[in-house]
Amino acid sequence: MTHEEKRAWIMLVVSVVAYASYAVVVLGRVDGGPLSAVPYAGALLWTVGGAIVANIAAEIAMGIANPRASRVKDVRDKEIGRLGEHVGQSFVVIGAVSAMLMALAEWDWFWIANVVYLCFVLSAVVGALTKVIAYRKGVPQW
Repeated sequence: MTHEEKRAWIMLVVSVVAYASYAVVVLGRVDGGPLSAVPYAGALLWTVGGAIVANIAAEIAMGIANPRASRVKDVRDKEIGRLGEHVGQSFVVIGAVSAMLMALAEWDWFWIANVVYLCFVLSAVVGALTKVIAYRKGVPQW
């Protein structure tokens, strides 16, 4: 498994775990009231920050575990990286457009923030999953 494929796996796992943690915390605070009344900002910021720290720590641990592993990117790594980023970035655009439309419709900030966060997570997950699949099956030739 290449260094870049390991990085994709780390991103995939950390993103899923962080968002699942956020969902558990927010849904655990509902307490019979409306979901949009739940205090979410702290949990959102902590899970985003925690995911960033966890991703960095996991990559450092991966480097320590195998210090002699090659970090050289070849043409295949670059193509797979580009493909994964292109696929993942579509969700950033979807999130931005959704947030803009929700703001224009004057939706509650809770929903806007959560759609943006969900789309960032989907971007990371789908982009990393695309990379993992491309490493396993090969880059599609168009």
